[in-house]
Amino acid sequence: MNFNPSESEKKFTDSVKNFAQENIAPYYQEWDEKEAFPRTLFEQMGKKGYTGALVPEQYQGSALSYFQYVSLISEIAQKDPSIALSVAAHNSLCSNHILSFGSDEQKNRWLPQLASGQYMGAWALTEHNTGSDAKNMHTTAYKDGNEWVLNGQKNFITQGISSDVLVVIARTGEKRDHHGMSAFILERNTPGFSSGMKIKKLGMHASETAELFFNNCRLPENHCLGKVGEGFMQAMKILDDGRISIGAVALGIAKGAFENALRYAQKREQFSKPIASFQAISFKLAQMATKIEAAELLIHKACHQKQKGCSTNLESAMCKYYASEVAVEIANEAVQTLGGYGYTRDYPVEKFYRDAKLCTIGEGTSEILQLVICKNLLKKIAKKS
Repeated sequence: MNFNPSESEKKFTDSVKNFAQENIAPYYQEWDEKEAFPRTLFEQMGKKGYTGALVPEQYQGSALSYFQYVSLISEIAQKDPSIALSVAAHNSLCSNHILSFGSDEQKNRWLPQLASGQYMGAWALTEHNTGSDAKNMHTTAYKDGNEWVLNGQKNFITQGISSDVLVVIARTGEKRDHHGMSAFILERNTPGFSSGMKIKKLGMHASETAELFFNNCRLPENHCLGKVGEGFMQAMKILDDGRISIGAVALGIAKGAFENALRYAQKREQFSKPIASFQAISFKLAQMATKIEAAELLIHKACHQKQKGCSTNLESAMCKYYASEVAVEIANEAVQTLGGYGYTRDYPVEKFYRDAKLCTIGEGTSEILQLVICKNLLKKIAKKS
């Protein structure tokens, strides 16, 4: 692995950094307090190519490398993690699912609009009763002539209200059957489809989360992604990619919280000395910096595997698990470093603290990821024996 970014990668990172500083940093607090998703910002990002990050140029995408994609997400997350979360869900879940498993017709029909930011994408797997237990889902799809009919509901869906195109996983067979689910593309104006109220959350306020309802939604036969019965396996593959994205969000949170804590510790004086000179604070800063470096290396290893076209099941789980736990820890330490000011909204560390927790839950809880990691380790042992 080459740990030195190329000149083009450096220029790209600098451009994202400048964009985030100009278009996100001045407004993050307003969006957070209003709990409002800034759709106009999404359109701006479309013009910059950020909403087509993983889409090939033939579909009007940016065709970024995974290293560039991680840089995009983490740089945005340093200014507002909730915006980074929405960009990640659009790119690595919705667009990536269509890109990975869609037909040429489906790719040509939806990817250009998603890549340009004209359409906003969402991805719907989770239900009230099926978080980690996806094979127990209740939402169903059955064939009626040349159409599919969807019934049920989904929960905790990012961009559940504002999205124009959604990838929905529904049960087309028996519960708990690996081949009992299929993936479908659904457009916002489909009769029988509706969104619920925006869910009130601890953090990530500018990233919209909502329920979805399907009441005899009729979809043309060609809206099925891939083969019937492949939906669960497709979703697991997409989650591997998505976990790299959440790792990048967590990395951005950790970096943002750390940079704020470091600057404050250098300026804040107690007993006529900057508090950074005290061992209690300096040790915190040293540990924070080291854990950020370790998280970034894990993410880069996952990107390296992805770029080679290899499976990233283990690497994605590791980087997402570690980076998200580190983000929570570092955000907590940043608040502690700022003391009373860290608990106020005058500084961004309290927002990093609230936003960080979602990273340990979404796209695989830390507990589930530890099971995935252990399962991979046991497989390796079995192969050696």
